[in-house]
Amino acid sequence: MPNLKMNFLLTVLYKSTTVLNQVLKVFFCYCLITISLLSCEYRIDQTNLAKNPDLAENRSKDTKNQVEKKFVTIIAAGDIMMGTTYPSSLLPPNDGKEILDSVKSYLRGGDIVIGNLEGPLLDKGGHPKRCIDKFGNLSRNCHSFRVPERYGAYLKNAGFNYMCLANNHANDMGTPGKKSTMRVLDSLGFKYSGLLTNPIAIIEKEELKIGVAAFSPNNGTVSINDHRNAKKIVSELKKSCNIVIVTFHGGGEGTSFQNVKDRQEYYLNENRGNVYRFSRDVIDAGADLVIGHGPHVTRSLDYYKGKLIAYSLGNFCTYGKFGLGGEFGIAPILQVKLTSSGEFVSGNIVPIKQINRGFPVPDDKKRAIKTLQRLLKQDFPESNLVIRDNGELTVTAQ
Repeated sequence: MPNLKMNFLLTVLYKSTTVLNQVLKVFFCYCLITISLLSCEYRIDQTNLAKNPDLAENRSKDTKNQVEKKFVTIIAAGDIMMGTTYPSSLLPPNDGKEILDSVKSYLRGGDIVIGNLEGPLLDKGGHPKRCIDKFGNLSRNCHSFRVPERYGAYLKNAGFNYMCLANNHANDMGTPGKKSTMRVLDSLGFKYSGLLTNPIAIIEKEELKIGVAAFSPNNGTVSINDHRNAKKIVSELKKSCNIVIVTFHGGGEGTSFQNVKDRQEYYLNENRGNVYRFSRDVIDAGADLVIGHGPHVTRSLDYYKGKLIAYSLGNFCTYGKFGLGGEFGIAPILQVKLTSSGEFVSGNIVPIKQINRGFPVPDDKKRAIKTLQRLLKQDFPESNLVIRDNGELTVTAQ
């Protein structure tokens, strides 16, 4: 009986092996046929491409179209000065570690997140600048800042990856301050521009290149008053980049300068530029988005030749040294979506207010949105840009 069972098992095993061999032979033949067909298809494809260059061009266009379908999100905030150790120490509670916590969720997720850094990142030393007082005389009684170097990490953790250095505080601590600022930003992976030594920045996102140029009326920065040079910088940048963003520090300060006009603006005997004309000139030269800072109040948005302009994003995070009453204490975070070729798709305003001497938090009263709606009607009544009550930016057909 055991022998019969053994013979039966051997017979079954033999037949199974035979079937498996047949299956393997069929599978092997299938693989050979598939490889041959693919090889033949590749040779035919290459022959067709050689005979018909239009096919190759069309494939190149298909690849380009894939890039064209991509979108870029830019998020921008206004003036940033998180605390200073000069002329005396004035730093936030807990060394400022939570100063940006309430707004992180609105900053993170952008391809480029822009801020205007009002004060060098420097732990000690430096050469405090001289400035022009209201009588036109040189003075050391300036609003100069020196921000601890470790505060740069707070910006990084909040989501920022680009800082505008073209402003009236870039030179607060002289050359040591500028060198230290760039060293700290470099160590954290930031891009920055606006100094004469670093006029532009290029940020790469997958297949896209985004160029950022920054301007101001201040010494050591790329001049906002030299429109010819500004247009040259922008047009050259556009040749190598899919999208060009211009950010500037310009215009007079305070509520008396809140309305945008086509004129040169002077403040404390300083020519702060014609921001209206400048913005249009750089767009004509190839800029896709223009973002302004400097007046310490929110100024109007504008829409010119399909491009968005924000003339001032106000005080975003300005601890201790800035008056924050009324319009000085509210500001927008601007969120903009562009196509990969720089066309405006959509936008949004997140209204912010500052509390506790300079901590930015969301503003439930949405005052920055209301301010922008009012200014748009006053300054650009014919504009087809619409700011909705929820902060959404849309464009109507003209």
